[in-house]
Formats: sequence, structure tokens, C-alpha cells
Amino acid sequence: MDLSSLNYLPIIVGGIVYMLYGGIYYSIVLSEKKKSTHKEFAANESKGPGNYIYSVITAFIISFFMAVLVQSIGADTLGTGLGMGFIIGLLITLVYLKNSLFGLMSRKSFFIAIGDHLVIFTVLGAIHGFLN
Repeated sequence: MDLSSLNYLPIIVGGIVYMLYGGIYYSIVLSEKKKSTHKEFAANESKGPGNYIYSVITAFIISFFMAVLVQSIGADTLGTGLGMGFIIGLLITLVYLKNSLFGLMSRKSFFIAIGDHLVIFTVLGAIHGFLN
């Protein structure tokens, strides 16, 4: 695939939407966690801007790869992009399910992670399909 043929508008919009969604989703999840186990949460809380910088970069990298996948299969409608994003979210869910089955994550963490990924990848797919 010729990278110069990529439509960069969906990459930018997708990256921004990913950041906004993550900020809202995790501020809700983490605020509930802080209420329930404040001392434990404070001990594990990371300091500094590194995580935020990494999150911004990751949002645009994921949006870029979504653009490559959606455009390479020729998904140029909202529905086909939505379907592609949902399939990617399901694949990620299967990885988390495997990790959960082997005790690598709690049931609560599993549901938080799959909820996040199923929704955002479906939304990203829709954005890329619609704006492609």
C-alpha cells in the first residue's frame, strides 16, 4: 500500500476522538477506583507527564494503523468501517479473554478493558470508513 495515498483527515480525527474517549472513559473508571481503594490507588498511581505523552502518541499510531487496514480493504462506507473496527475489537477481546482465563487479570479488569476496546475500535472503524 502506498502510504502517500492515505487520507490523513480520518487519522487526525480518529486520534483526537481516541484521546477524548480515553480521557472520559478512564476518568470515570479511575474515579470509581479512587473512591473504593484510595490508599492502594495512590500507591500505584504513576507520576509525571510520561503516561499522557505516551497515550497521545499511541492514539495517533492506532488511528494510523486503522487507516491502513480500513483503506487497504477498500472500506469506504460507515457500515464497512464499523464492521472492520468491531472485528478488530473482537480480536483484542479474545487476547484479553485468554489472559483472563490464565489468571493474568481480574474479571473486573477484563470487562473494563474489553468495554474500552470494543467501543473505541468500532468507533475508529466507523470514522475511517465514513471519512475515507
